[in-house]
Amino acid sequence: MPQHFPVELSIVIPLLNEAESLPELTRWIHRVLSMHGLTYEVILIDDGSTDASWEVIEDLSQDDIHLRGIRFNRNYGKSAALNVGFKAAVGRVVCTMDADLQDSPEELPDLYQMITHDGYDLVSGWKKKRFDPPSKTIPTKLFNGVTRWISGIQLHDFNCGLKAYNYRVVKAIEVYGEMHRYIPVIAKWAGFRRIGEKVVQHQERKYGVTKFGLERFVYGFLDLLSITFVSRFRKRPMHFFGTVGMLSFLTGILITLWLVGEKVYLASQNLKARDVTDQPLFFLALAAVIVGVQVFVGGFLAEMVQLNGPRKNQYLVRDKLNLE
Repeated sequence: MPQHFPVELSIVIPLLNEAESLPELTRWIHRVLSMHGLTYEVILIDDGSTDASWEVIEDLSQDDIHLRGIRFNRNYGKSAALNVGFKAAVGRVVCTMDADLQDSPEELPDLYQMITHDGYDLVSGWKKKRFDPPSKTIPTKLFNGVTRWISGIQLHDFNCGLKAYNYRVVKAIEVYGEMHRYIPVIAKWAGFRRIGEKVVQHQERKYGVTKFGLERFVYGFLDLLSITFVSRFRKRPMHFFGTVGMLSFLTGILITLWLVGEKVYLASQNLKARDVTDQPLFFLALAAVIVGVQVFVGGFLAEMVQLNGPRKNQYLVRDKLNLE
């Protein structure tokens, strides 16, 4: 039996200090989606703004029944905002976009069609022509190339804020830390493998300043290693730690047996042999055994934590608008 959805499209928009752009952005979204006859909701997630963003959202909601709002008590980051927005969304298709007017709402109907008619689980925007300085575009290309290589997902722009998802995807995944850059990777490891791409228009920033610096690329590579490890071994940490621990332990034992065997052989041939404990290799073997046991025990404890203490995201929400 087909599932009923209150609206066809949910648009989740994280924001931080974007009071100036919000009126123009919401009017633009309304104009485009009304023209295409799509029912929709806009969920604005105020991630601890220190300007008048929340007051603007309250004012806009008085005249626009499509607007819903969530306000964090402090800044938790984009991943937290997306995670809470995904949980609140009720549309058949969920789209994300930035609030700075650099993502064009004109793309939303086509993204909706790619999910509903072309059967994609996830469609990521590709800002093929960017209005960014080389100091941002060059690290971005390197970042995307490494991510493609490690994840096996052939996308050109993993970090594009403009994406569309089948509702099943956003209800199945959890976004935490700084993992918003790797939602396609998280979705793939959750079993959603129909991942597509669409060239989208990139607008020049009209108001305010960017909230991201070059350090995000350094953190991005660390996050990629983290999500790759977590995706593969989150449910079975013993497979990783147990394997590493056993290899280290067996390496230490084999080195020790070789040293002892060498000592016995030389003694049987009446040849002078150094004591086993006088050889640096013995201490290397001893360290390998100790490390192996510790890593193995660490894997066992991680397995117990996984079984008994599932991780939950908890964020302190200060205000809500038009949400139950």
